[in-house]
Amino acid sequence: MCCDLKRRFLLLYATQKGQAKAIAEEIQQQAGAHGLEADMHCMSEMDKYNLETEKDPVVIVISTTGTGDPPDTACKFVKKIRDTALPPDHFAHLQYGLLGGLGDSEYAFFCNGGKTVDRRLQELGAQHFYATGLADDCVGLEIVVDPWIDGLWLALKEAFLLQQEKEGMSSHVSAVSSSASAAPYIVHELNLSSEVQNLKIEDGGVRNSDALTQKLVDINHVASAGDNEPSLVHSVPPVSQTALNIPALPPEYIEVQFQDTHGENPSLSSLVLEGTTFEVPITKAVQLTSNDAIKTALLLELDIGDTDFDYQPGDAFCVICPNSISEVEELLQILGLFEKAEHFVSVKVKPGTKKKGATRPQHIPERSTLKFILTWCVEIRAIPKKAFLRALVECTSDAGEKRRLQELCSRQGASDYTHFIREPNVCLLDLLHAFPSCKPSLNLLFEHLPKLQARSYSVSSSNLYHPGKLHFVFNIVEFPACPTRAITRKGVCTGWLAELVAPLLHLNKNALGTKGRSPSTEKIHIFARQNNIFHLPADPSVSFMMVGPGTGISPFIGFLQHRQKLREEHREWEFGETWMFFGCRHQDRDYLFKQVLLLFRDELGHFLKNGTLTHLKVCFSRDSAEVNMPKYVQDVIRLYAKDVARVLLKEGGYFYVCGDKKHMADGVSDAVVDIISMEEGCDKLEAMNKLAMLREAKRYLQDVWS
Repeated sequence: MCCDLKRRFLLLYATQKGQAKAIAEEIQQQAGAHGLEADMHCMSEMDKYNLETEKDPVVIVISTTGTGDPPDTACKFVKKIRDTALPPDHFAHLQYGLLGGLGDSEYAFFCNGGKTVDRRLQELGAQHFYATGLADDCVGLEIVVDPWIDGLWLALKEAFLLQQEKEGMSSHVSAVSSSASAAPYIVHELNLSSEVQNLKIEDGGVRNSDALTQKLVDINHVASAGDNEPSLVHSVPPVSQTALNIPALPPEYIEVQFQDTHGENPSLSSLVLEGTTFEVPITKAVQLTSNDAIKTALLLELDIGDTDFDYQPGDAFCVICPNSISEVEELLQILGLFEKAEHFVSVKVKPGTKKKGATRPQHIPERSTLKFILTWCVEIRAIPKKAFLRALVECTSDAGEKRRLQELCSRQGASDYTHFIREPNVCLLDLLHAFPSCKPSLNLLFEHLPKLQARSYSVSSSNLYHPGKLHFVFNIVEFPACPTRAITRKGVCTGWLAELVAPLLHLNKNALGTKGRSPSTEKIHIFARQNNIFHLPADPSVSFMMVGPGTGISPFIGFLQHRQKLREEHREWEFGETWMFFGCRHQDRDYLFKQVLLLFRDELGHFLKNGTLTHLKVCFSRDSAEVNMPKYVQDVIRLYAKDVARVLLKEGGYFYVCGDKKHMADGVSDAVVDIISMEEGCDKLEAMNKLAMLREAKRYLQDVWS
């Protein structure tokens, strides 16, 4: 098929962390096999495309960030199409298909980034040529993404046919692949009953020709007698005995060359594109929980006095963190590159690559040491995507291991991928231990390892109450050992911070007061997180309620500190009620409230006495022996149903929720819906609509995490 006969479609993507771009690249790559050409651009590159004059079908892949916002790369586009002066037929000529969200259905504004664009395009007259897909990261993006891409080609064919009928150009129909319904996968036919007989088993391994290595499986690996349970490295029928549909091999496009050991690595600030970074010292650290608590919570104080960094209570900020040094060194050892860790490498686009529009990943410097890249630039803990697994197949010499990797990236092995890679958070190191014959090149790793993302934390202080200081609270995250991971790992950032402040914890283990103060030489890099809306009401006379179990209490400490200073400075003002609902597991082990009381020299007690905090309601989930005692914060909220309804529905108050999404925030939301239904005398559907309106009005606000 001649290139000039390929039909073009416009492919736009908007990404925050690289997911949407990777999916768009997959679509672009598969397009060629269907006789199509994808003209791909980032949505922010508005000088390279024009929807006002676009005649060809448009495919949009867009992610969601924050609590339902479009990604930063879509902001200009969204602002443009939201122009109220645009007529309702502005995009009447436009046909599009949208794969949206790439979000998490556990959040209230699931896939809202994609829904926002989709809804506005519809309002402006654009027409779907293909149904919108909403991918859910909670259960696995591939569950929606793969079938959506499979069906895209038939939809595009029909769109082109319709377009050609209108233009009278039916002669070009043949330019589109006639087998548009076929899946864009390479099919590896594996007939175990006949081909396994050709294998020669020597020294417990399989030796065969390169051709057979691509197709055959180690019979011991796949069908071990007595081993009937699948695992990361072992499959069972039917997966182990079926022909596989595996993704096409992504074209190589990165070239890494070693240089000398002379030079300087880039600054950490140069790795951040989101805004200005600030290097600030950690001045204090206090452990908020006892040593036998299930989770360890820490409070850190940063000195921002010598910087221009500013914040409001409720804001979030990002910490630039490295990968674990021990894990980086372990990876270097496995790759056989430990001796070259401090050598500089040059990272460029591979000459003659077949990848269209290939560019060096922005998160990887053009020149730096290998150790710097693996430490600060790429997420070695990332869960490998199926395209990564597909590429690793080509680096694996053992036939059985090769087959298992093929299964894990195949459509037939989708369930195994979820159970043995996605759910247990398997990372590159785990794979390399599990499949020891897999020896990937740096080229391949740099092509597939995503950017090491800065971690976001909620501020737990007020800049009025603590000028020049910033406090934040976090739990040290732990990933326990499991069948796919032999050791327990700590969170990338929380583990690093805990190790960083260990000396300060020893000095300041009693209090955050002046006793035990010692200046720290440890510094971290931070930057502000954009689009924060988790703020106090602008009108201080408005009442508000705060729900923050565990470390979810942290932003509300800042709220109350700020309110206290405003009360001191503006005694003539009228201030509304403030409610706090707090909960944790055990009163004696992890009662953060008591610790915070000590920490801030009885601040909360003072807030209660002087009226800054009007109501404090506390529960302990593991200490509630009596059946009728409230166990969780949502149970306590139900006890004060009339007050909740009064503040929210009659007084125009605000409701804030901070903490765990899955096990708390949904329960709180359900409780509020029930309260609205009961107090307003309406059915549950109407109550849900009222809560949705409160969310839209930014009066029911959440700062939650999975």
